[in-house]
Amino acid sequence: MAAAVAKRLFARAARAPVTAPGDLADQVEALLRRRCRDLIGLARRAGQAVAGFEKVRAALREGKAAVLVAALDGGDSGREKIRAAARDLPLVDVLNAAELGAAFGREHVVHAAVAPGKLSGELTRAAARLAGYRRSGEILTTERRRRRRDEVDGSGTI
Repeated sequence: MAAAVAKRLFARAARAPVTAPGDLADQVEALLRRRCRDLIGLARRAGQAVAGFEKVRAALREGKAAVLVAALDGGDSGREKIRAAARDLPLVDVLNAAELGAAFGREHVVHAAVAPGKLSGELTRAAARLAGYRRSGEILTTERRRRRRDEVDGSGTI
């Protein structure tokens, strides 16, 4: 995204003058994170989401969970305990504990689960978009570093 703004690819594609803000990539990522947070909040208000390790385990035991949600900055041990209880369910881990907490009206949340339904499907798709967007940025950043290193030492090795 940042490369497209720098190269003025939006103007070229539109065949017209286009001015894109320099922080467009950050704005897009913030909007994708907000979409995930809003979907979790909507599920909570609809009674389709629970937060907290014990409530998530109870939802899993009762078969009332379709999507597991774990904080990006949460501990690996807790995430693995939840994953062990439901290996076949998708795991959404694109938001940090503060962002998850905002969706539940709390300071922070590390574990959550969303019940089966349209909201869980939409959350899974929105999280995949965000993860893919972040991954594409990482790939481009890595590729740029690789090219610079090749230009400097001419080795071509990574």
